[in-house]
Amino acid sequence: MISILFVCHGNICRSPMAEFIMKKMIADDPQLSRMDIRIASAATSYEETGNDLYPYAKAKLREKGIPFERHRARTLIAKDYETYDLLIGMDDANIRNMCRMYGESRSNAGVHAKYRNGQKIFCLPEFHGSHANVADPWYTDDFETAYRDIEKGCEALKEFLKKTIV
Repeated sequence: MISILFVCHGNICRSPMAEFIMKKMIADDPQLSRMDIRIASAATSYEETGNDLYPYAKAKLREKGIPFERHRARTLIAKDYETYDLLIGMDDANIRNMCRMYGESRSNAGVHAKYRNGQKIFCLPEFHGSHANVADPWYTDDFETAYRDIEKGCEALKEFLKKTIV
């Protein structure tokens, strides 16, 4: 089994969108759908704890044909580092917060080398070789760009999983 936790600031937009996009990609992939892959999401802050997926995020997922369910935002806990194989943030602030919380240092190696060396914390765009952040639609209202960024990252993550665990 492999377990993935997507992380953003509030867990009402980007990380749950990534969770549901990735779940659909896994379900639709003949190789990966047979694997035991657990996917969830969380926040680095407490401010949205308990809240559902943001309405515009729901609308974007519906528009793109991505199934989702009732969501309750939750905050990272210490045990998450032991529970999940990959903790995938959406931006540099998420990465800094997780590294500080879990005491993991960052390296400049590629994702495969980092994973082989036991690193668990990654930024989603790293999987397709970018050092960019997934834009936060909470501030921009640009859910289309956020969706495209997340979809591109999840597609690359899917290929990483195929090379790494299949």
